[in-house]
Amino acid sequence: MSKLENKVAVITGASKGIGASIAKYFASEGAKVVVNYASSKDGADKVVKEITDHGGIAIAVQADVSKEADVNRLFEETNKAFGALDILVNNAVFQQFLPIEQASEEAFHQHFNVNVLGPVLTIQAAMKLFSGKGGNIINISSGASKTPMAGVSLYSATKAALDAITISLSKELGAKNIRINSILPGATQTEGAQSAGVTTGSEYEKIFIANTPLGRRGQPEDIAKAAVFLASDDAAWITGEQLSVSGGMYGF
Repeated sequence: MSKLENKVAVITGASKGIGASIAKYFASEGAKVVVNYASSKDGADKVVKEITDHGGIAIAVQADVSKEADVNRLFEETNKAFGALDILVNNAVFQQFLPIEQASEEAFHQHFNVNVLGPVLTIQAAMKLFSGKGGNIINISSGASKTPMAGVSLYSATKAALDAITISLSKELGAKNIRINSILPGATQTEGAQSAGVTTGSEYEKIFIANTPLGRRGQPEDIAKAAVFLASDDAAWITGEQLSVSGGMYGF
């Protein structure tokens, strides 16, 4: 039997990168997947097609997680399609490399609205769909929450906040049998990292690789495999944890 057989999972920001990989790995393990996206409909549809072409079940739902009305609609569509919810993966992210002189009010709110407010809103909505058996929440944080680099103060601050939310809610929701954990990726090769300036051969990439004991950047599937573990019964006794998946870069 597959690890996530007949589970229903919502993955935010799943049209590309880590989110897309998690969606595909979850589907391959038997989950029914909601591929959320904010703007990349083509990307989300491509992920859904890849899942369904391999015999899986998935739908794409547009929603900006920083907007409460959008989040409510995302979970209404989930309920309409599948009638339940078992797993929420908060992967949607906003990231910019900004020196403090360029950290505008707009940039502050963009980071915190997507990376902190978004998970708060999705968790609130998910709890209404979790059954009496409980639920499972995975927050995609970052090693930058523990070891911030220069130029990513806003991003690092949001991920530190997300980890604090994870720990606090593990204590608040444990009695309801809702598990919640964070995954802290290291330097992972994604479209988002590329657009943030971590391009192949760049100085940022060279620094990341030089500081990673396993000597390479991560791939989205490296994170997805860890997410499958945390979403499955193999991790039934794990909550409130921060799992570093970083090739050793962030050895806390």
